Order: sequence, then C-alpha cells, then structure tokens
Amino acid sequence: MIDIKLIRESPGDIKERLMKKGADCAAEITRILDLDTKRRTLIASVESDKAEQNKASKQIPQIKKEGGDASGLVAQMNDLKEKIRAADIELREVEAELNDLMLGLPNPPDNDLAPGGKENNEPLRYHGEPKTFDFEPKNHVDLCTELGFIDYPRGVKLAGSGFWVYRGMGARLEWALLNFFIDTHIADGYELLLVPHMLEYQCGLTAGQFPKFADEVYKIANPTDDRIHYMLPTAEAALVSIHRDEIVNEAELPKKYISYTPCFRREAGTYGSDERGMVRGHQFNKVEMVQYTTPEGSDAAFDELVGKAEALVAALGFHFRTVKLAAGDCSAAMARTYDIEIQIPSMNGYKEVSSVSNARCYQARRGAMRFRRAETGKIDYMHTLNGSGLATSRILPALVEQNQRSDGSIEVPKVLSKYLGGIELISPADSR
Repeated sequence: MIDIKLIRESPGDIKERLMKKGADCAAEITRILDLDTKRRTLIASVESDKAEQNKASKQIPQIKKEGGDASGLVAQMNDLKEKIRAADIELREVEAELNDLMLGLPNPPDNDLAPGGKENNEPLRYHGEPKTFDFEPKNHVDLCTELGFIDYPRGVKLAGSGFWVYRGMGARLEWALLNFFIDTHIADGYELLLVPHMLEYQCGLTAGQFPKFADEVYKIANPTDDRIHYMLPTAEAALVSIHRDEIVNEAELPKKYISYTPCFRREAGTYGSDERGMVRGHQFNKVEMVQYTTPEGSDAAFDELVGKAEALVAALGFHFRTVKLAAGDCSAAMARTYDIEIQIPSMNGYKEVSSVSNARCYQARRGAMRFRRAETGKIDYMHTLNGSGLATSRILPALVEQNQRSDGSIEVPKVLSKYLGGIELISPADSR
C-alpha cells in the first residue's frame, strides 16, 4: 500500500510513476484525495462534537443539582448524539471506500526503471557461454521421457493438463536440486521455515496479490465457516505475512528466511507452443528467499538476493543473464525486479528461473509490519524483499538439455552428485 502522505504531497509524481507501469490511476488518485479530505474533515467534526458532548455531560448533572432546567441542553445533546452517530456511519463508509482504492493501487516503480513492458527490459550482465553440441541434441520432453525422469501421461491422468509425475532418477534429481538450494541458503545464514501450503485471504492481501489477482489462485471452499483459503502460488505469500501486525526491534533486522513449497498457479495453461513439458505447469517446486530489512538496508539486501540467485545458477554450470525489468514488467506489488534467465537449447531465447524483487514498504503497510528504531524509539515500516532461490520447473529441463551426451546419457552437475550417492552420469540403462 502506498503511503497516503506521498499521495497528498506529490499526487502528480505518483500518477506519473504508476503510468510507467502502464497503470492509469489518475481517476483513482483524485478520488482518494477527495475521500482523504472528507475523512479528515469528518474526524475533526466528530472529535469536536464529542468534546462538546463530554462537556455537556458534566454540565447537565450540575444544572440539575443546582435546581436548574437542563431540558434544553439535554435536547441539544440528543440531537448532537444523532449527528455523531450519522457522522460515524458516514466516516466508516468513507474509510471503507478509501481503503479499497488504496489496496487497488500498484506499487510505484523505482525512479531508475525504464517505462513500458518487457520490450524495455535491460540485460545487465551475462555469465558463461551458450551451450553448443557436435551432435543433434534432443529436447527435454523427449529426454525426460526416454530416461524415465517424468511421466507426463500419468500426471495428466491424476490431475489433468499442466501436471506431471517425477519418477526414479528424475524424482531424485529434483530432490537433489532442492537440497542443494536449501543447504546453500542455510550456510548463508537463512532460517528454514516449512509453512502451510493453504493460506488465508489476508496473506494474499498483504503480499499484494489480492484483491486484484484473486482469480489466479486455487481457492478452497471451507464447509465449516466462511473464511477464504487458497493454495499458495509461492511461499512469498506466507513468508511476507510471518510478521504481520507485529513490531520488531531494529536489532532483529534483517530477518532472512527461506522455505521450500510446491507452488500452485491457475494461469499455467496459457503459454506458447515452445513451452512444453515442465516449463509451465499448475504445480511446481520452489525454494523462496525473503528478507525483512530497515529502509536503509533495503538496497543492499536486494543486491545480496540477486547475487545468491546468480551464484546458484552459476554453480549448476549454466549460461545465464541477469535482466533489469522495465516498470511495466514488474508485478503490481514490486518497486523493482531483476530476473535471472537461462537458455533451454530447444526453446527460443531465455527463460526466467529466478525473480528477485523489492517491495519497499508496500507489503509492510498492507500487513502492518513495523520495527522500533534503536536510537529514537520511533516506529517505522519494514521493507520486504523476495527472490526465487530457485524454482526447478525450468532448471531441470535446462539441466537435461545442456548436460546431454550423444549416447542419451546426462551428466550430473558436480554440486548435485553428493545428493545422488556420488552418481556423475545418468544413462538410459540406470535411470530408473
């Protein structure tokens, strides 16, 4: 949520920055300013009337005690009571509309981001060289099928299109990747949390996914009460609510968390013809990184998360690039995002395997997540950041395609070998 003070003081700047995201919010901001003015006027009026009411409540007994006639003042106070009641109702209505509009505004992008969509994304750096072959390489769908890594037909039979089943060495390779990611993060000082896979609505609201993107998740009907639950689309939705409605001490920051979860996405069915197999699905595995920081520590935390994602991809031996997203390609809740993109040889161009984002105080304001400054005792909003560290649904296809040999076997990255009992090569004969 945007700080209402920023909207009051610089509405033109906020409108301009949101336009860089392709969000024309001029009408909403004008309405927000009108409602904010009305809200403050109502609050001042109600407070004044209540002060008069309190004063009269002391005068009436005194008048009666002295034998005077307090009926006129009593009648005035009855009218004033009704006026206060009506103003309170109006104030609640104004605050409800104002809150809904504020929740609907995207996070303004950082000033250094280019306007527009992905056509204006900026590659910042490249690592390694693209993979080349002296034979005709196979695509990951055929490789995973022939090696028995993935059972696509039975995934569809169990859950429908967009699902698959990991089998044998495919399942072990997937688990090796996740263990490698988790071990690396723990060594870097991150705390591992295993969070619920089913969340309440407030988690999505805090993360900035709701109310605008509520239709992109799998909602769950609860027959015992009317609470709204949904399957998490990413562990970020849980991790950025861990400190919701809390005030922590500055000395506790930064807080660094990771979590492994399956992730559930409804929109996975809409993709290009080249995105076959596991590249885009309704369920996939991911290790998520989240940090809570002071505003002053926010930029350094972002650089750390980007560096960690890059290091993981590099350790697997991949050629990749780091891309600074244009404002319009950042999600609604984020002020800036860098993507780590790898090449899957059978596909055109690069595919994102990690997005690292800084929400600034946007999520913290939505979830009332604050900290107490050590020097002044002042309460301020934390900054929240997140990054994929990593998702496997594109890592595994890239691994089998880039590490394939002419005889159909797959070389295991050195960092994964220890998780597979020392196996360095997986051949069709021993893949199950």
